[in-house]
Amino acid sequence: MKEVRFGIVGIGNMGSSHAKNLFDSKINGAVLCAVCDTDPQKRNWAEESLPGVRIYENYSDLLSDNEIDAVIIATPHYLHPVIAIEAFEKGLNVLTEKPAGVYVQKVLEMNAAAEKSGKVFGIMYNQRTNPIFRKAREIISSGEAGELKRVVWIITNWYRRQEYYDSGSWRATWKDEGGGVLINQCPHNIDILQWIVGMPSKVTAHCYYGKYHDIEVEDDVSAFFEFPGGATGALFTSTGENPGTNRLELSCDKAKIVIENGKLSMWKYNLSEKEYRDFSSEDYKSKVSYVFSEYIPEKCDASAHNQILQNFTNSILSGEELISPGYDGIRGLTISNAIHLSDWTGKTVEIPFDDELHKQFLMEKVKESRPKKNTVKDNSIRAGKASSRWDVKW
Repeated sequence: MKEVRFGIVGIGNMGSSHAKNLFDSKINGAVLCAVCDTDPQKRNWAEESLPGVRIYENYSDLLSDNEIDAVIIATPHYLHPVIAIEAFEKGLNVLTEKPAGVYVQKVLEMNAAAEKSGKVFGIMYNQRTNPIFRKAREIISSGEAGELKRVVWIITNWYRRQEYYDSGSWRATWKDEGGGVLINQCPHNIDILQWIVGMPSKVTAHCYYGKYHDIEVEDDVSAFFEFPGGATGALFTSTGENPGTNRLELSCDKAKIVIENGKLSMWKYNLSEKEYRDFSSEDYKSKVSYVFSEYIPEKCDASAHNQILQNFTNSILSGEELISPGYDGIRGLTISNAIHLSDWTGKTVEIPFDDELHKQFLMEKVKESRPKKNTVKDNSIRAGKASSRWDVKW
């Protein structure tokens, strides 16, 4: 195979961005062959903006197109695993937008279908290309910082006005979106958290639904984690605080790392805290020291999505290792599902948890879910101008 022929299901904000990047030959070894959307306005945009690209209304028709090798899924969340499973069954490679799905049980089915197919499977966790997070992961995984004691991420700069939620009847509903800040805004953060420090074993959480907005789902979350090695953690996130905060702290046995305002700061001690814990004041002053350092990337590359897409293409063509394997999507979703389940049950949730119980709670909320009234449809098509989270100082 000399090039990968792509189809895209869903050409809204992110889908149209991927379409333009592929169409404009920004991905080496890749070509855009087909797109699909149920919205006639978006299909009209594709006809005008992507001449020569085949256009479908039904995703099954696109997946049956014999001239595509891979599909990008950029649809509402519940459809991610549904479309992926069908794509794998038809022998296609799959790159899905985040999140992997809405509930773990369905994502397990998707992962099984991917494994059975033997095809390349990726997820658009583009923040894994962020040099700051890659640096933090390198420090933690190398053991340079010692054992993890605590991780805290305050990520409240996802501020949204009511107008955002009123831009579509599907937004912030259990039936169509499947959650709020945990499933929409925060999947990247939750993925990066577990990517750096690993999965927690226990979760205790409180979610607040429609606390700041007229919505069904959570717009404010406080979650507390326990890790297998004894470390603890916390995640605070909201779409109702302005100005918000984006601060990640990693407290370890030999160092403290803080990521905020586009830089990584580290205080690294010459001894572990275990070694100097019982020192006298005199010994502490004479024997303990630290070195302070800062890591500021020369440039934050705004093409993070394209880096994932190029890597996915290379993996199909040459077997390059994936930066963001699709199988990893279940990890972040497991954490967000556990946060919901802890709040719904009022109990600490151990991971792995009862995914059938989580699904039962979710389906009850879906049953009671209602489309938003008085919505104002956003008729704009960004056409390759997807909002960049690099604009936020990660």
